[in-house]
Amino acid sequence: MVIAGPAEHAGPTRLGLRENLGQFSLLVVVNAFVGAMIGMERSILPAIAEQEFRLAARAAVLSFIVVFGVTKAFTNYLAGRLSDRFGRKQVLLGGWLIAAPVPFLLMWAPSFAWVLFANVLLGVSQGLTWSTTVIMKIDLAGPKNRGLAMGFNEFAGYFAVAGSALATGWIAARYGLRPEPFYLGIGFVALGLGLSALAVRETKHHAAHESRLHGEPSTRGAPTQREIFWRTTLLDRNLFSVTQAGLVNNLNDGMAWGLFPLFFAAAGMSLEQIGVLAAIYPATWGLAQLVTGALSDRVGRKWLIASGMWVQAVGIVVVIVAAGFAGFAAGAALLGVGTAMVYPTLLAAIGDVAHPSWRASSVGVYRLWRDLGYAIGAVIAGVTADALGLPVAMGLVAALTFASGLGVAVRMRETLGASR
Repeated sequence: MVIAGPAEHAGPTRLGLRENLGQFSLLVVVNAFVGAMIGMERSILPAIAEQEFRLAARAAVLSFIVVFGVTKAFTNYLAGRLSDRFGRKQVLLGGWLIAAPVPFLLMWAPSFAWVLFANVLLGVSQGLTWSTTVIMKIDLAGPKNRGLAMGFNEFAGYFAVAGSALATGWIAARYGLRPEPFYLGIGFVALGLGLSALAVRETKHHAAHESRLHGEPSTRGAPTQREIFWRTTLLDRNLFSVTQAGLVNNLNDGMAWGLFPLFFAAAGMSLEQIGVLAAIYPATWGLAQLVTGALSDRVGRKWLIASGMWVQAVGIVVVIVAAGFAGFAAGAALLGVGTAMVYPTLLAAIGDVAHPSWRASSVGVYRLWRDLGYAIGAVIAGVTADALGLPVAMGLVAALTFASGLGVAVRMRETLGASR
């Protein structure tokens, strides 16, 4: 069955990666630039907070992650609704425009308050751009290769996080913490905005096409936004399992972002070594998703998610007990493998459960809770580290991650192939 798309889109509307390879590949590249914007902070911003702005308390150092996580989380929620109302491309362009001042603010910030404001803008931008590229790839892929599509999306984003973290760490080690490392961000914004404006096409009509093929979501019609929120947050056992796992996943990512560079520095690692270690985790995460996303289309979602949370917990513990660079690298790689098992699979599971007519809104609710994990993780890690030390804070996060995996194992049902 082929249904013609809107007049602005030449040819019929078809679902599938092969059928939409050009646009899908373009969106993979765009999301790489989205991820690179986070990566430019990953290895050096904690050092800037301590060395240039003299912040001693761990909770204060991690405050930039809190504001980033909160603003990104709530923007994620709005992004799903806005993309349903106004179209995906308009939201994507808005996100890039909001990102434009960020590199300049980070380069020239006279106080840490300016850094916090830059991270508010970065959080809003990430919520709009990353959420929209996720939704657009789900639109294009259709139900058959949803896990593979999410694997490519998250690979591009997080491999770019790694590359950007490695590059900024290298630049900072040779030229200083500011402004040179943030010159990269100007290029990321220019390329991401240019491609989005000139080459990306709207995909909302693909979701409408899939919705027509699928039929009505229920005899009562589509749920309200309130119903979607509570169904995704708590009432649907599968969506709840996915949402809590996403929150805890980003809780430990927020801890790794904020505390790992400080932990490595306390162990005597150089700024360049910290940059490499900061890159290993998202690089492993990004590359492995090329396998795990497709694997979830074959073996199912539930046990990849549960076991991935457990592997993450083990990786954090390995970092805590390690005594040098090799051990830190091994722990970071394990954390990356575990996250790769979880990240694209969670998004694919939501695509399994949510009807196309309200899927974008459900993705927005999931990403609201997931990225609040950044803020929650930064607060828990920072307060605990100030009170009890870095190893205890990291161990607490490892325990929470392991418990989240148990929750998935007990409550979630397999979603692959399930009817919505």
